[in-house]
Amino acid sequence: MKLLVTGANGQVGWELARALMPLGDVIALDRSRCDLSRPEMLAQLVADLAPDVIVNAAAYTAVDRAESEEALATTVNGTAPGELARAAKAAGALLVHYSTDYVFDGTNASPYDEDDPVAPLNAYGRSKLAGETVIRASGCDHLILRTTWVFAARGGNFVRTMLRLGAERETLRVVADQVGAPTWARNIADATALIVAQAQSERQRAEFASGVFNLASRGATSWHGFAEAIFATARARLPDGGVKVRTVEPIPSADYPTPAARPANSCLLPGRLQARFGVVMPRWEDALGRCLDEIFER
Repeated sequence: MKLLVTGANGQVGWELARALMPLGDVIALDRSRCDLSRPEMLAQLVADLAPDVIVNAAAYTAVDRAESEEALATTVNGTAPGELARAAKAAGALLVHYSTDYVFDGTNASPYDEDDPVAPLNAYGRSKLAGETVIRASGCDHLILRTTWVFAARGGNFVRTMLRLGAERETLRVVADQVGAPTWARNIADATALIVAQAQSERQRAEFASGVFNLASRGATSWHGFAEAIFATARARLPDGGVKVRTVEPIPSADYPTPAARPANSCLLPGRLQARFGVVMPRWEDALGRCLDEIFER
């Protein structure tokens, strides 16, 4: 099996290169070789490489900057995935694409399932929804995996930001009225490998059905709760120092205004993924501990 991975230097893309390796020949391309801001180049790229599976981990993820760069965000997150989908259909390949909780407005009182109405609050969410829409309309075999609050041992993310700030300051103020499930990039990649293997088996038996699936850690917390867990776990692993912060003050979103509005509820129900592929994601606390172990062992 030949697998093409885009976004090879991103949090999820970097993990995918390892996780997918047992399945076959992995071709992991970074932006220098596969630039989604130039979607007109993608059809020829896919035709030349002739992959059996395309895993699109490349995306425009600067949520606040997308408010002033919505056209670019839509090109990368909407137009380009559409080109990949059409190229996948021409090549007879499976397309796996990552989407986001930000396609929802966050007003649900309970976690979102895959069929809940979408209503993005911001430009980033609209751009990701555009990608979902064009993929589903393309007719290619596809799996859209919606995830949330992604963190990793590398790259820019909430965990690494908190560790940096927590080593510099004694007091931090963190939003407490937005909830979600922090999800480790490694768990996303490992789950994707299991999903791809089963999906390809289904395709060989002519039993495959395209669809949208939630892929997120079990459990939920607020950004404030996540921050407190990061520091508590870090202190347990670094008892001799490294964590200066002593107070993490909970604040409402209104006290931390950002260009892009965020959903208050980013929780995603995982039942459909488990029923179809047997994938059970870990709790976010366990994933956080393993990620911090990796960070501190470097």
